[in-house]
Amino acid sequence: MARRKKGQPVHGWVIVDKPIGMTSTQVVGAVRRIYDAQKAGHAGTLDPMATGVLAVALGEATKTVPFAMDAEKTYRFTAHWGEARDSDDAEGKVTSTSDVRPSRAAIEAMLPRFIGELSQVPPAYSAIKVQGERAYDLAREGEPVVLEPRIVEVLEARLLETPDADHAVFEILCGKGTYVRSWVRDIALALGTVGHVSQLRRTRIGGFTEDLAVPLEVEGGSVHIPAAFEHLRPISTALDGIPALAVTGPDAVRLRSGNPILIRPNQFARITEGHSETDGLQGLSVFLHTAEGEPVALAEFAAGELRPFRVFNL
Repeated sequence: MARRKKGQPVHGWVIVDKPIGMTSTQVVGAVRRIYDAQKAGHAGTLDPMATGVLAVALGEATKTVPFAMDAEKTYRFTAHWGEARDSDDAEGKVTSTSDVRPSRAAIEAMLPRFIGELSQVPPAYSAIKVQGERAYDLAREGEPVVLEPRIVEVLEARLLETPDADHAVFEILCGKGTYVRSWVRDIALALGTVGHVSQLRRTRIGGFTEDLAVPLEVEGGSVHIPAAFEHLRPISTALDGIPALAVTGPDAVRLRSGNPILIRPNQFARITEGHSETDGLQGLSVFLHTAEGEPVALAEFAAGELRPFRVFNL
């Protein structure tokens, strides 16, 4: 006899305004307890010192996490010039200092070099695995951490203000895998100084924006979200930009059993909107739902069929 899962079958997204000092895992655990959900996950880690948008998936929404993680992200942050730290943020130990303080004009002249595709070495204190171990665990144990550079993309970068000689406030729009801490470290070196991130806030992940984010309230050692279920968003919230199609009852049954369905002419016309060639549709992901809007599956277009690769069991 199968063991009954603990918690309730709650499905959807909760956009949390992560407070400073909590890890992303702690936030996910708190949200899971608030909703008494059987399963929970998140779309992209925020460091304990960071605040802002942390998208928490509950139940079947966890199957859409990869789509949210692939989305563009916006960060607003403060660079502190003159101190390099081993973690590249304010929580680390100072490893070197510099008397050089870049001017606003120098920073703005340097910015174009840090927009576009960049080769970036992740911070030693990161969740990247090295021979099966998290890099930050090795770094905390004093082990040398050597991470390979990777190509990331910064689509936009703006200098918002320079409140004093030691600090500059930026905003960037970037793709998956971009580390703000590495970006600040590298631009500081290019400016002839050293630096680290002293404040960091994520303001957007795809369609999840900070105006949608709800704060966690801590009272008497327990965490609450006032009127919690009013803030539970549909599973499809993470699928912004993915074609959506309504399917019939019999097709929904086939899809939920893991079987493909043939594409009807009217469905094909919907899918091909915005695509000039049919060949370009191969491998395209499509969100399938019932006429009532209930999620059915995520499917892939292949050989005239829609083949499910994620089925929603609601």
